[in-house]
Amino acid sequence: MRDLSKKIFITFIILFGLYYIFFFSHIAESLKLVFKVIPMLLIIILAATQKTSGIKKYQLLIVIGLVFCMIGDYTLQWFLIGLTSFLIGHIFYIFAFSSTYERQVPTWAKIVLLVYGVSMAIWIAGSVFTSGKVVLGIAVMAYITVILTMGWTAIRTGSTLATIGALLFIASDSYLSINKFVMPLSFSHEIIMLTYYSAQLLIALSILQYSEIRSKVLQ
Repeated sequence: MRDLSKKIFITFIILFGLYYIFFFSHIAESLKLVFKVIPMLLIIILAATQKTSGIKKYQLLIVIGLVFCMIGDYTLQWFLIGLTSFLIGHIFYIFAFSSTYERQVPTWAKIVLLVYGVSMAIWIAGSVFTSGKVVLGIAVMAYITVILTMGWTAIRTGSTLATIGALLFIASDSYLSINKFVMPLSFSHEIIMLTYYSAQLLIALSILQYSEIRSKVLQ
């Protein structure tokens, strides 16, 4: 995809995303899921059409992860099904990020991720277990472990876009989980979807950035 086409494509992604986020209440009920997945469909096309050199595996795994996340968007109305789809999407991101190893994870980042993960597990999964939903509690624990692993492996790519994207995804998932299982949060729809779409777009754009990183290393 050429630079001008890419910029136009990104503009449409942003416009459709902002429309779904801030004009949600004005969208007909029968069309809400359609408008929810349109930005993701455009992001998938953007990711799949990036011209790269030597990182086809990374690109393919990211695209598959995006597809499963889009399925998760649609099926989140059946929460466990949507959660499972997102979980699979995260796993493909982990495979993609793990196929690279351009830098080590700083000690401070390891500590932050570990402390954050334990805190979220106690707070969110603890609330679910307390309500007597054991299976859901186990699923939430597994999900927390997977998203933190995604964040860990994203840092190792050396790609700023992949790292920020993964951290935004963690933020989006955390806000959603707290809002659903612990207590209602203000502007939950806006914050969850804004961080979510931003995360997915940055992860998609990391394909080209990682290609440039690899090209410099091989020169």
